[in-house]
Amino acid sequence: MVDLSVAVTPLYFGTMAWERHALARRAEVEGPSAADYDRPDTTTSLAMGVLSLTGPITAYLVSFTVPFGTGKGRGRSGRIGKVVLGVAATAAVATTVADRVARTADTATDAGRRLKARARKVASVGGVAAIAGAGTVVAATSAHFTSASRWWRRKGAARDMGNGIVPWAIAMTWWDFAYYWNHRFMHQIRSQWAIHVVHHSSEHYNLSTALRQPVAGAFGVWVPYGLPARFGVRPAIIETSRALNLIYQYWFHTDTIRTMGAAEAVLNTPSHHRVHHGSNQRYLDRNHGGILITWDRLFGTFQPELAEDPVVYGLTRNIHTYNWWKVATHEYRDMFRDVAASTNWRDRLSFVLRGPGWAYARKAELAAAAASTDER
Repeated sequence: MVDLSVAVTPLYFGTMAWERHALARRAEVEGPSAADYDRPDTTTSLAMGVLSLTGPITAYLVSFTVPFGTGKGRGRSGRIGKVVLGVAATAAVATTVADRVARTADTATDAGRRLKARARKVASVGGVAAIAGAGTVVAATSAHFTSASRWWRRKGAARDMGNGIVPWAIAMTWWDFAYYWNHRFMHQIRSQWAIHVVHHSSEHYNLSTALRQPVAGAFGVWVPYGLPARFGVRPAIIETSRALNLIYQYWFHTDTIRTMGAAEAVLNTPSHHRVHHGSNQRYLDRNHGGILITWDRLFGTFQPELAEDPVVYGLTRNIHTYNWWKVATHEYRDMFRDVAASTNWRDRLSFVLRGPGWAYARKAELAAAAASTDER
């Protein structure tokens, strides 16, 4: 299928040109703002948009880590998956042993201190290998067993709903509902945030920001978008629903539209999404909806934009770089550094599965404790 969200690329560039002109005229009267186009920032956003198109390739490569043959032609991928899982399990055992050695080593002697240092190095490497390997296998396995095409072949084709309004309504509504929860989890689970943080990394907010898309979505675990296929909704309808949802989300990355009136009650709008991109404490982790803001209102994550608290765009800890590689990988780098520095499995898993806020607080706590020990 032609990806509809890519096919409308001329629309993206045409509307960005219009918005850039409108913002330049506004700046002549009101002065510059964070909505203005900045060449390095815009270039990075467009580069990330292009790189995001490699997602299917990344997903294909990750699929080789499903650790079992589940059909004709999957023998090789099954073997690769088993090897990755085996390496992860071995690394986990080695890390656990190294943790114990490091805890029990006699640091009163030079030999004991050297043993502890070596054990910590083993645990550092092993912890990262175990979590990275297991995480890749889990992501690949989840994607494989919850794909729309698989559900369609096994269950859905026999229940084919056709191409009428009912399957379209189901697909569009389910995609938006699943998107809300996946988007919310991307802000609440650090390994998911490492994927999504790309989109929030700009300190500007305009239509080019909409194209600053993640490149590592294949490494996430998601509420399955393809579930309606199990009940007879055609995968092509589900895929088109994805594209329409993504296209809708493009237009509200703008500061040129202040309010949409009565539509603000139901739809996600520029005002609502400006809040979502805010680093203000009041605005953090709010307004996760795709097309509908109804989900946020129902599940307690809605926050209106307030005139007395202007949105400050970007991250709570901005990365101050336009390097696309650093933009794409900085949170993974920090996350795995935290895993490598951990001395127990509780912290290792928490640095991956708990929220980024918890991770930053825990890292500061451990640093303070280490500093206190050094002083003594």
